[in-house]
Amino acid sequence: MPKGYEINDLAKEESWRMFRIIGELVEGFDSLTGIEPAITMYGSARLKVRDKLYGEIVEIAQRLGEMGFSIITGGGPGVMEAANKGAYKAGTTSVGLNIELPEEQECNDYTTKSIKFNHFFIRKVMLVKYATAFIIMPGGMGTLDELTEVLTLMQTEKIKPFPVVLYHSEYWEGFIDWLRNVVLAKKFISEEDLNLLMVCDHPDEVIDLVRGWYIRQEVIGKKALFR
Repeated sequence: MPKGYEINDLAKEESWRMFRIIGELVEGFDSLTGIEPAITMYGSARLKVRDKLYGEIVEIAQRLGEMGFSIITGGGPGVMEAANKGAYKAGTTSVGLNIELPEEQECNDYTTKSIKFNHFFIRKVMLVKYATAFIIMPGGMGTLDELTEVLTLMQTEKIKPFPVVLYHSEYWEGFIDWLRNVVLAKKFISEEDLNLLMVCDHPDEVIDLVRGWYIRQEVIGKKALFR
């Protein structure tokens, strides 16, 4: 510990950090309240515009936006940019939840509402809190982290079960096989946990799945009101 640096100084520093965390949460809640229904789309920041997948993501987000859903992403390039672009073209709310990184990541040009966070865990709260469904595009470590967190929250009943769509079966095939043949085989998860995942290969499949699930929830909700 540097000379002259007291324990009290450390305590004060941690106290101020707590207030900064609270401030980020408040900003997120204030900015995003009222954007529902919304869909969060995850995936790699490294996807190139010329990739076929980029165009499919734009189409999916645009069609969901035209159905009345806001689109939420991490605000960066690649998959996030494609999803925000689709939302922007649809004229729906296009949300980018950016993060401060050592290599500065600028928010893409297709967001109509953007927030920059310093803490990953607060950003992840906001990505999940307002979502009606989760669409997971091919991605790397960050995408896997976000996917497994969403599944864990559902598994432990911390959030309601929503559709978790894995897009592009060839990309996710090895992951699904590992979950089934290794993790499930060792009884570290249950068959019900695997059933939380739905795999799609075409934009039409994603749209039909989300539309069907949302309509069912609306019907269930209306029935519940009249019990």
